[in-house]
Amino acid sequence: MAEAISATILRMLGTIGAKYIGRSICLWGGEANLLQNFARAKQQLPMVHATDPGMILEACIFEIVTTEVEQIPVPPWAFAALGLPVEKRNFQYEAILYPKAQRTRSWGSGAGIPDVSQIETQLWFYFLAVSYIDLGFEGIHWGQMEIMITTILTLRIMLTSLRWFAHMLRNTRAVAWYSAMPMFPAAAWCATVSYYSTFHAFPLRIKEVPDHSQQAILEVGFADSIFLRSKGGLTSSGWQCEHLPYLVELDNWGASKKSRTGRTRRQTGSGVTTRLPGLRTRAKQYRSEWLEYAWNWVRKTDSNGYLEMPGSRTMLSPLDHRQWYYANVPSSAVPEGLGDEEAIRAIWKSDR
Repeated sequence: MAEAISATILRMLGTIGAKYIGRSICLWGGEANLLQNFARAKQQLPMVHATDPGMILEACIFEIVTTEVEQIPVPPWAFAALGLPVEKRNFQYEAILYPKAQRTRSWGSGAGIPDVSQIETQLWFYFLAVSYIDLGFEGIHWGQMEIMITTILTLRIMLTSLRWFAHMLRNTRAVAWYSAMPMFPAAAWCATVSYYSTFHAFPLRIKEVPDHSQQAILEVGFADSIFLRSKGGLTSSGWQCEHLPYLVELDNWGASKKSRTGRTRRQTGSGVTTRLPGLRTRAKQYRSEWLEYAWNWVRKTDSNGYLEMPGSRTMLSPLDHRQWYYANVPSSAVPEGLGDEEAIRAIWKSDR
């Protein structure tokens, strides 16, 4: 069944003309499945590039690590690259985290936020990035850099963490240069990190329309949205800009304050599929119109921004409790497909 779904999604990507495939491989924790994912990717990447050699696939390194990381052995080449003595052991969960006094937030029991100033974190990130590059991924999404840099915003600690992040990214780019020159999107707009990022990535931060259930708009300045705020500077490729380009995506966290179930969630403008275009709860026509609205609004509001279309991703739907969204036309392989691929193709074709 998994093979049939992959084939259907691959067909959709070719049909709509997708070129940059965001989050094409990612794990939110669950490191015990990492090596299995590597093996599956090794089989599937040639299929993708056979469909369209111009497709760029993005891998993800997120702002989370769990105790399962201790099931992954550290390869000798990772030790060598960071100038560390080679030893036979697995990654160490506690050594990747912030010191206990600085752990102001976590992802629950057995899951925490990596502290990039720790040598073990640099070892872990380097292993992930180089493994993805060797598999053929040409883009790497680095998650929320700002919370991996520091959870205590003092200037001294922040600058120290930024220096370590820059060092780690510089080492990774040295490998990337001879591999495929990957692009590094960062879910932050810190100018210091811009030098190592090709573009930024951030949630849309969608605003609900008062007194209109499941309707929503985009607005400059709402919540912590990135519109008109992308920082620039000198990039590692040698070109300079005032504002790096960026992608904005439909996030998968949260639910509308006006859920029909009576369940409420704190409004953060996270841009959930169930909230505005209700990518699950609203009619197909409304979803199509909203995607077109969002694409055009972003392009007209900020020439540096682009809407990253939803394809296949986790979601939260308080109405029917579904946990995955497919843009595919419904089929035997993907019966829950919502048929939004036609709208996406039309929007991109019109924009050209």
